[in-house]
Amino acid sequence: MSQTTVSSLVLTVPPPLTEHPASVYLSTLASGSEPTMKRSLNLIAQLLTNGEADYLTLNWAALRYKHTAAIRAALVKNYEPATVNRVLCALRRVLKEALRLELISPVDYARAVDISSVKGSKELRGRALSQEEIDSLMQVCFGDRTPAGFRDAALIAILRGAGLRRAEVVNLDLKDFKSDDGQIKVRHGKGRVDRTVYLAMGASKIVDDWIEIRTDTAGPLLCQVNKSGRVIKQRLTPQAVLFILQKRCKEVGLEHFSPHDLRRTFVSDLLDAGVDVATVQNLAGHSNPAITTRYDRRGEERKRHAVASLQLPERIHS
Repeated sequence: MSQTTVSSLVLTVPPPLTEHPASVYLSTLASGSEPTMKRSLNLIAQLLTNGEADYLTLNWAALRYKHTAAIRAALVKNYEPATVNRVLCALRRVLKEALRLELISPVDYARAVDISSVKGSKELRGRALSQEEIDSLMQVCFGDRTPAGFRDAALIAILRGAGLRRAEVVNLDLKDFKSDDGQIKVRHGKGRVDRTVYLAMGASKIVDDWIEIRTDTAGPLLCQVNKSGRVIKQRLTPQAVLFILQKRCKEVGLEHFSPHDLRRTFVSDLLDAGVDVATVQNLAGHSNPAITTRYDRRGEERKRHAVASLQLPERIHS
């Protein structure tokens, strides 16, 4: 873009955060989603201003169709469809906040967001872990008799047994877990919606074992353990959850998996057990059942079982 166009898109004095469309949008996100979408907004700002602006200093209200179309074209050339669509989603959401704040006219808003998403591969991301893999992970934690071993076993039990997201599990406080029935209160999940989930008796007992080490003082349910094995009542970060799982995965020698794969395993196993999609949707905290079905990783074995009961008469050979 020309230097004149770039200059018109860079704010010299950003508006107050309460009137800034990007800041208002980011404030609606869960803590685990905010960093990713903030990076998406910064990418948009850099593309439009040749690196002169970030998400706070870009004049979002000045964006028109020519700008959003140019962003889409630039993204398509350099990024995978999933990334392109994530960035475009962030763009649309910020422009919607600009409309609500009366910073952009309804006509200009409608034109600016009239850009299509990118069709990509239908191949599903991630995988479901087998029961043998989960058992191996738990056993390596059980074999570690330090406080970290008890904590990591509780972490995996919650991720696998309740299907929580990383940001959700690190936000749990001791008061959010009830050992008598395994109830977990998930506060401010994705979309800042609270929900209640439950752990099976075995998983609940694993969390109880950790609480006995942790003690029952108030604070985060899963907290840090220093190198000397002392429990520190400081909350884990989502990145720490990733490092813990990577460490245990390496110790067992498993194929790589992500924290979200335990969530996919949770959904797949419930569906395989015959639990209806609506119930699984509620437990997983999905906004609609279509998202829940995208987490299904039961694969080819499910399809083979589905057709096994279909009968046809056999050929009679003379």
